[in-house]
Amino acid sequence: MADERKKVTIFDIQNKKNRGEPITMITAYDYPTALMVDRAGIDMILVGDSLSMVVLGNETTIPATMDMMIHHAQAVRRGAKSTFLIGDMPFLSYEIDPREAVRNAGRFMKEAGMDAVKLEGGRDRVEAIRAIVSAGIAVQGHIGLTPQSVSKLGGFKVQGKDAVSAKRLLEDALALEAAGCFSIVLEAVPDRVAEVVTRRLKIPTIGIGAGSRCDGQVLVFHDFAGMFDRFIPKFCKKYVDLFSIVNTALEQYSAEVKARAFPAPEHCYSIADDEFNKFVASLK
Repeated sequence: MADERKKVTIFDIQNKKNRGEPITMITAYDYPTALMVDRAGIDMILVGDSLSMVVLGNETTIPATMDMMIHHAQAVRRGAKSTFLIGDMPFLSYEIDPREAVRNAGRFMKEAGMDAVKLEGGRDRVEAIRAIVSAGIAVQGHIGLTPQSVSKLGGFKVQGKDAVSAKRLLEDALALEAAGCFSIVLEAVPDRVAEVVTRRLKIPTIGIGAGSRCDGQVLVFHDFAGMFDRFIPKFCKKYVDLFSIVNTALEQYSAEVKARAFPAPEHCYSIADDEFNKFVASLK
């Protein structure tokens, strides 16, 4: 467990890039997970709209709403005292109008105590990003595979695999940096392309399926912990198989209950013999 530490800030994140020190980031959606992540000394938590899939069981991230995101972000904020917290802006919370984007970003700050927000898209999101940053809210960009646009992309596919799309990816990254993003997530991008983007940017890149040369890495907690059974992307490493561990424990619990082995005497409360006898006598 990490020693008690000061609150991580944007300056800490930027200084890590400047020093060449890798940045750590993972998603969380509730109090106990946030508490564990915070105590482990992870730099950043993303309250991701991936909760729509890994927590709520939807097929995509699209069904996530602002109210859902705020609800989970509030729980994460209660558990994480030092980690830098980022609220993921859900589909249609920022695309329609810059003023609406600012209002929704502001909800993450006022109602959930987030330190920043994240939104998806390249140069087409510059206006919204500038508006949010102008309102005093830090923004993390997200390019490459953008799950909210999965229907337009034709599925969960690697982006930037040819020279034209790789150059467009770099141009998007530079546009987001110029708009005021403090960092950018690169998802499902060839490692050599991600390395070029990382070198060209002054702000940190956070990779997920983008190789080891990004300034930092992020994983979805349920992929990391083996708790999502639908599919595991190539870029994920399962650090523990909690699904199997918990499933085995549940089977043991069920068997012990059926055999009346649980609860055992050590799990029960007692009453003094004389008090119990009085109680029984009172029933006659």
